[in-house]
Amino acid sequence: MDFAFDEKTEDYRKRLLAFMDEYVYPAEAGYEQAYQGDWAPPAELERLKAQAKLAGLWNLFLPGSHGAGLTNLQYAPLAEITGRSPIIAPPSLNCAAPDTGNMEVLAEFGTEEQQDRWLRPLLDGTIRSAFAMTEPQVASSDATNIGTRIARDGDEYVITGRKFYISGAMNPRCQIFIVMGKTDPEAARHVQQSMILVPRDTPGVTVQRGMTVFGYDDGDHGGHAEVIFDEVRVPISNLIGSEGSGFAISQARLGPGRIHHCMRLIGMAERALELMCTRALTRTPFGKPLAEQGVVQEWIAESRVRIEQARLLVLKAAWLMDTVGNKGAHTEIQSIKIIVPSTTEWIIDKAIQTYGAAGVGQDTPLARLWATTRTLRLADGPDEVHKRSLARRELNRYRSA
Repeated sequence: MDFAFDEKTEDYRKRLLAFMDEYVYPAEAGYEQAYQGDWAPPAELERLKAQAKLAGLWNLFLPGSHGAGLTNLQYAPLAEITGRSPIIAPPSLNCAAPDTGNMEVLAEFGTEEQQDRWLRPLLDGTIRSAFAMTEPQVASSDATNIGTRIARDGDEYVITGRKFYISGAMNPRCQIFIVMGKTDPEAARHVQQSMILVPRDTPGVTVQRGMTVFGYDDGDHGGHAEVIFDEVRVPISNLIGSEGSGFAISQARLGPGRIHHCMRLIGMAERALELMCTRALTRTPFGKPLAEQGVVQEWIAESRVRIEQARLLVLKAAWLMDTVGNKGAHTEIQSIKIIVPSTTEWIIDKAIQTYGAAGVGQDTPLARLWATTRTLRLADGPDEVHKRSLARRELNRYRSA
């Protein structure tokens, strides 16, 4: 691996860093308080999106002709920069979940009609979307046991089920759901599921309530919702891929999503360390700066080491995804999903400790960064599931011997 940024990446970095300084950081003060009662983001976001388009900082996450054409390795340092302000920067650049994953699904598996109808406005940033997989009554870390039913009835599919913590569903601009459910409960375990497009205004779709995350509404992701699908009918042309391909598509979707989260988490960790050092140098209890306390120095040193370790592993995963594909990078993707959120959580916790009471309030971004990071130990699969899978893969290397 060559750790130097290539010319294209360096150009994007310079423009993105300037964008962060000129538009994103100044918008942070009072941004969350500006959220409207209908879960709509502040009007300021549209101005930021317009500026990002003008700067050529749009759809950076998406490779190929639909996006900026960046590799995972090229996108990694850019996603890290946006992670420094995760509430504002990703949606400003049209690089926020769940739209990113949904665009990837439509770009790779959608028909030409589906792409024209839904992918194009998502790429333009004129609508938002939601991904409906998680359910309250089953272990959604095991996608094979989803209970929502997608039943064929002539030239329509009928969807019945209950989903919750559905990201994006509370945004008033959310117009389309990608819903995962079972089309054939009697088929083999990994080919029972399918994915289907359900417009939000379809009869039978009820957004029951908004779900908070550690007390935050997560409006930057379009909120999270409990959603009821009560005999919802859509045409068979809304099926993504083929019947039984839902599990495979979900795995293709979650791989890039996991590394994108980890890329941004590195930026969150860097922001937390920066705040920790600033606080340590300016806070003077017991007659000397916190920076002279041994325990604080240990936190700072340990944070730097952990960030460098995590970043190197994320870059290796990105490089492998580019060179041998997502399957070839499976071990590394699971590894970063295990270590990066917990590492970032540890660093943010120490930054909060350095700030004292101020660290848990609204005057610094630390509390929100902590809540986001802690949530990512559950999103896209909890730590324990990834550890179990990773351990099995390691053991299998020795079982054959």
